[in-house]
Amino acid sequence: MEVSFKILRQRPNDTPYLENFTLEVEAGNTILDCLNRIKWELDGTLAFRKNCRNTICGSCAMKINGRSALACQQNIASELNHCSQKDAGEIPEITIAPLGNLPIIRDLIVNMQPFWDDLERVEPYISSQARTIPEREFLQTPEERANLNQMGNCIMCGACYSECNAKQVNPDFVGPHALAKAQRTLADSRDGNQEGRLELYNQGTAGVWGCTRCYFCNAVCPMEVAPMDQIGKIKQEILARKSADSSRPIRHRKVLVELVKAGGWVDERQFGLYVLGNYWRDLQGLLSIAPLGLRMITKGKFPTSFEASEGTEEVRGLITAIQNSRSR
Repeated sequence: MEVSFKILRQRPNDTPYLENFTLEVEAGNTILDCLNRIKWELDGTLAFRKNCRNTICGSCAMKINGRSALACQQNIASELNHCSQKDAGEIPEITIAPLGNLPIIRDLIVNMQPFWDDLERVEPYISSQARTIPEREFLQTPEERANLNQMGNCIMCGACYSECNAKQVNPDFVGPHALAKAQRTLADSRDGNQEGRLELYNQGTAGVWGCTRCYFCNAVCPMEVAPMDQIGKIKQEILARKSADSSRPIRHRKVLVELVKAGGWVDERQFGLYVLGNYWRDLQGLLSIAPLGLRMITKGKFPTSFEASEGTEEVRGLITAIQNSRSR
């Protein structure tokens, strides 16, 4: 069958443009197979990365029909299933573009240096500074090693980084790839710097609190690392060790749970006062929300009362059960 490949061509500081290439392909051909044919048979100037052709190296990550993926993993049949159906006789199209959130070098090749720089910021290597160095090696049980399997499957392809909404709006955020590796290090029984790591990952919106929980990183990860889930595990470790006074992000999470546990849903009258005002103790925080509060009052939008939701006891029991299970 014939398929039209619309490829975004560009160089730094030049206007990008779409170029069409039509190939006779089979349903089982991978996108990388087709890119190779375009380069070998139609246009030798087309630039893209590739290496293993077997979902191991991560080199061929790019946006395929708007979704970050590995070109060696996706095939024609699966991509056409994602596309809107064409009328009979029309040639189906597959659009290919470079990864997002990274500078363009040429065509489908991006500069990965910011990606690696962000990874370095989380110190993704085992620290033995607080431990006695053994004569031969650090030993792990099979169970301890199994705790690292999911995060260890990451091949650093950049798909999650490309899709990350938080990275797009907050350049200081280290990215889901880095925090997945951070959790892999935290979970390693050989590491001796867990407290220091948690302090590092707890900093403002550069660390775990910068994640907007959009779930895109989980959706596109070709190795099922589930970066957002790993970020959640780090958050739980921080929340278990820090009080609500520690920072606003921690207070936000703890107050949310506290209010839902008390009334089945959030009492909006108290939420802002507790989070921004630190339970009435932060005068600057209270003053920051005063204008909004006054506008809400004058517009009749400020809730003057609160009524607990139906099933509050069930909600409270569920939250308590989850909290107890995590403390074991």
